[in-house]
Order: sequence, then structure tokens, then C-alpha cells
Amino acid sequence: MPVLPKSLVTLGASLLTVRTAAKLRRTGAAVPAQEKTLARLLPRLAATEQGRRLGLAGGQRHADFSRRVPLRTYEHFAPDIERMKRGEPDVLWPGRCAFFAVSSGTTAGRTKYLPVTEDMLRHFRRAGLASLFYYTARVGHAGVFRGRHLFLGGATTLAPLPDAPAPAFSGDLSGITALNLPGWAERHLYEPGAAIAQLEDWPAKITAIAERTHRRDITLLAGIPGWLLILAAAVMQRAADGKARPTHLRAVWPNLECLVHGGVPITPFADELRLACGHGVNFHEVYPASEAFIAAQDAESSQGLRLIADAGVFYEFLPLADYDENRLAELGPKAVPLAGVRSGVDYVLLLTTPAGLTRYVIGDVVRFTDTAPHRLIYVGRTRLQLSAFGEHVIEKEVTDSLLNVCQRHGWTIVNFHVAPVFANSLTGQTRGRHEWWIELRPGTVATPTGPLLAAELDVELQRLNEDYEAKRRGGGMDAPSVRLVMPGVFEQWMRSRGKWGGQNKMPRCRSDREIADELAQLTRFKTDTQPPWNRP
Repeated sequence: MPVLPKSLVTLGASLLTVRTAAKLRRTGAAVPAQEKTLARLLPRLAATEQGRRLGLAGGQRHADFSRRVPLRTYEHFAPDIERMKRGEPDVLWPGRCAFFAVSSGTTAGRTKYLPVTEDMLRHFRRAGLASLFYYTARVGHAGVFRGRHLFLGGATTLAPLPDAPAPAFSGDLSGITALNLPGWAERHLYEPGAAIAQLEDWPAKITAIAERTHRRDITLLAGIPGWLLILAAAVMQRAADGKARPTHLRAVWPNLECLVHGGVPITPFADELRLACGHGVNFHEVYPASEAFIAAQDAESSQGLRLIADAGVFYEFLPLADYDENRLAELGPKAVPLAGVRSGVDYVLLLTTPAGLTRYVIGDVVRFTDTAPHRLIYVGRTRLQLSAFGEHVIEKEVTDSLLNVCQRHGWTIVNFHVAPVFANSLTGQTRGRHEWWIELRPGTVATPTGPLLAAELDVELQRLNEDYEAKRRGGGMDAPSVRLVMPGVFEQWMRSRGKWGGQNKMPRCRSDREIADELAQLTRFKTDTQPPWNRP
């Protein structure tokens, strides 16, 4: 198939920008689009072993579908996915599956192999392109398509699966999608190019990207915020080339106009990223996952992200108040389609995908900010919450509390994690409390101290979460403690897990001490070099 010339790409982008702007003005289109999506998925699902087992058929209404199909996590799908990896056809989706995205959700989770069928690849291409046109429609022009788009993702090197009768591979989703780009996108837009994209050595990859791109016309930069800051420093260092080091990326790439971010909340990194990018760069938030491309920004970020309802994935929503992972088989009727959601309610997100995952509990918790149009925000993970003492604190509340405290003092967050400390009769601790592990950027004007941070975090979290406030005021929990760690501790922990770089994310909180105890092991050997505010 011939590749379109660049002029036709930019012309087509301009036309699609106008069309997308008109589409986004139709605030009631998402519910009908979701109904059509389910109607298209059901006949394909019915033609599989899973569909026959569940009694699925084309033309079923949502009520019958939800009655027949239980809610399921990855663990329930794992045996069928293993069969798909061995090349068995028609297990969860018609035909064989050639690609499997390796994902753990966060650096601490179990490795998952998520099927990426041809229809699933079509979903990612369609939704990813839609997210770009949400941006161009928002700013009113398609200028971002005139230059190159630099995606800071995982390695595109894929591992062949053993025992498969036909070629099948596993790897990072960003790598799988990069290898399946349309020809026009690969030729005219995609950076850092095929050879560099294959690199698995993260420092070498950053260096190679900086070397290749510092003289290119980059108009869009995409990736996880923390890694983008590392890349920005490398690009500016390379662009110096014996001269004064540029102070921001716009001095290197004058036409840079869009920074696409997703995967983790940007708020802890926002100020640093704005300084690193330079004036005039627009932030554009997306909500991608290895299971689906879910939403993208279509207005001010404070309004939430617009659900991409017409790209082939069917969504349902289970109120978080009803969620119990041990009772999933009973909870199916409590989940509602898009037509039944309400603003301000926290929902566990469920997906039915063109890879055969039906009513799949992705593990994310979302909250709708609006239903006309349907916009939502990510608020955390079902398994990454603080509820060891019944306080029911979600990831967003933990992040917002720390951000609010640090903004007041001009401190910059590098990384953090929160875990419970349980009552212990041997130490005389009669009540549990939270323990915060925090790494701040060195060089702040006011010296941070653990006790100051702890007291202010306690106040902020009580303001944001009524259950935590009740536990604290009622004597059910002690005040939190804060451990300020030396620079590099979180990097060392992630490297020890083999998760430094790419799409990997640091878990912000857990109701156990798995990560906190490992951080304690790392910092035990730093006692002689602890900063003054951490010394006894």
C-alpha cells in the first residue's frame, strides 16, 4: 500500500479536526455508541468457546448479558489466555492471537499476558488517533501534525512464545502498537525510529533518543511524566554541544506544542514539566491501559477526560461501595452501563473488549465529573488503597494531600509511597498508623522535616477523607510518620525489580508493607549519610 505524502497527511488532519470538533459538541452520543458497541461485540463473542459456555448470542440485551456473564479478574481469565498463548483458536475471541501485552499495572503487581488481537489493535489505533484529534479540536488547529511525534515508550523488541503452532509474541503494549503503526504514521510522524525503539537498556535508549532527535522538528512529546523529565534533561544536555545549555525544550524544538501524558497523575510533576518544556506547550492528558485506550482530554483538564465510547470497547461501572473481590460472582447485576452512571460516584471499571475479555475488572477506580458529555477522572486502583484500619483512603487522596502540602512550601516531589504500620505490643504501639516514604527534590529554600510533613499530611488527609478523619478523631489510628529518603532510593528499588524506565509506575500506596519493608532494607545502609532532618 503506497504511503501518503506529508501534505495529504496534514490536509487530512485539518479536515478530521473540524469533524472531531463537531462530533464533540454532540454531548449525548456516547450512550448510543456504547449500545452499538455491545451489539457488535456479542456475535463475535458468541462464536467462541467462552461465548458458548456463557450462552451468549447476537442481539442479546444488556440485562441478559449482565445476568449471564460474571465479573472476573485476570486470574479468572488466565487459564484461557494460556491456551491462547499456545495457539488454540476461538477461545476468548474468534481466530488465533499473535500478540500478548505484558503488564503488571504497577511495578509491584503480578505479570499479566493480555491478548492483543487484530481487532484489539484496531481499537488502539482508532482510540489513539481519536485522542490526538481531541487535542487538535480543543486548540482549534492541526499544526501538531506538521512535525514529528516522539513517543517515550517501552521496547518494541518482542519475545517469541514457545510451543505456539503459529508465530506469536509477547512484549510491552507500546512496543506492539509501535510495530503495527500505519505506514503514513511511521514515515511522517513516529519517533524515535524503529532501531532506537527496540532498545531495552533504558539509559542507552534515553541517550540515543537525545542524539537522534535534538535537531529534528518535534511538535509532540508523549510518555509518563517522570520519565519525560529525564528525557528532557538528556535532550537539553545533548543540544548544548559545547554551548550554553538550553533552559527548556522549546529552545531545542521551537515548534513543540503538545505534551501528551498519562498513566500516573501529573500533578506532582506539573511545575517541573512546564519549566522543562517552556512557554507555549499545551498539556494533553490521556487514559491508556494495556487492556484498552479509555479516555482523553477534550476540554480543560480540571473537567476530566472524555470517555472514548465509539472505538470498539464496551464499558460498565460497579459502584466502589459494592465492590468485594471475594464476591465478584454475586456483583454482576450491580454494575451499570454508561447510561446508568452518576457524577461524583466512585466506580470500579469493567471492560468487554475485542480481545475476548468480558466484564473484565481492570482494577481501576474512576469518578465521573459530568454525564453530558461523559467525562471522568482516575482516582486509584482497587488493590492500591490504604484500608488496613478501615480508613478507605484512595490513591488520589494520598497524592492530593502530599501535593497540597508541598505546594505550600515550594517542595518538589520526586517519588513517594504510603504503607500501614500495625499495632505492636513489643514496641508499645497500641494503634496503627500510616508511614509515608517520600523523596523530595534537593535544593529547596525551606528545609523539609519529617514531623512537619507528617502533621500537615494528617490535616490534609482528614480534610479529604471522612473515614480517615473519623479514625483519627475517634482514636482508631495514630498520627502518621514520615521518612524522608535520600535521592535515588526509589530508583534503586525500581531497578531491583527490573522496572526502571518504559511504562513502569511506582505504586503510591498499599494496605500491606511489602514495598515499605523493601524500602526499609534499602535505606538501612544509608544511616550514616541520612540528611539532618532524618537523623535521630
